[in-house]
Amino acid sequence: MELTQTKYEVEKGIATVTLNRPDQLNAFTKVMRKELIDIFSAADQDDSVRAVVVTGAGRAFCAGADLSSGAGAFERAMQDGRNVSLAEHRDGGGQVSLAIFRCRKPVIGAINGHAVGVGITMTLPMDIRIVSEDAKIGFVFARRGVVPEACSSWFLPRIVGISKAAEWIYTGRVFRASEEANSGLFNHVLPTDKVLEKAMTIAREIAENTSAISVALGKALLWHAHAEADPQSAHLIDSKCFYWAGLQKDSREGVQSFLEKRKPRFTMKVSSDMPDFYPWWKEPKV
Repeated sequence: MELTQTKYEVEKGIATVTLNRPDQLNAFTKVMRKELIDIFSAADQDDSVRAVVVTGAGRAFCAGADLSSGAGAFERAMQDGRNVSLAEHRDGGGQVSLAIFRCRKPVIGAINGHAVGVGITMTLPMDIRIVSEDAKIGFVFARRGVVPEACSSWFLPRIVGISKAAEWIYTGRVFRASEEANSGLFNHVLPTDKVLEKAMTIAREIAENTSAISVALGKALLWHAHAEADPQSAHLIDSKCFYWAGLQKDSREGVQSFLEKRKPRFTMKVSSDMPDFYPWWKEPKV
């Protein structure tokens, strides 16, 4: 991949994605959108990647959409260089969110600084969020005359509840992460210099100790149980997954390594060894 506004590095099972426009506070552009979609597709297919950490270069994570082109910035962004109808248009932030959501590897947001607009909504499909206590966070869409995007109307209430989501969306206010440390939006609120370190510690724990197949299936069970009507439906699906997993070599290795008091050596691959009933949900055409 040729990357100009992001960086992508893989080392010891951990992919690090860096939003890389520090002089513009990593403001979101069409180029960044395309690069992020390509990156998450690559991470999903690469069996050497066990976890993905996303952070920002410089003092911000992402200051939101790049509005430097002036008052018509959103209008120009929607046209995307050609005439697009209402029915055809697909929100760019949403395309990134869906790429993250579809990635079978755990994604950890290391929010090292300010995250506003799409800068925070793109983190909602990430599985874990770690944030700088001084970071300014804002779902500012109503203050810009637009609406929540990046599938955030689906993700945000599921993470923090409808009332907290409504407060943030309706007011559009900007707040320090430390003010909302107990909201459920963040797993950890830390000093800035500890954010990436904590994210990497969690990523290493996943990479060094877990089965890639188990994590991929666990991620799917957690996210897609939201679509089930009741716990009985979830019971049918997790019963199927547990039955299948218990017959696989990773399960045998997991038990044997526990008995021998050593680290497991899991060998099954997400790219080739997922069960034939995966995915069990029906993907809508977007």
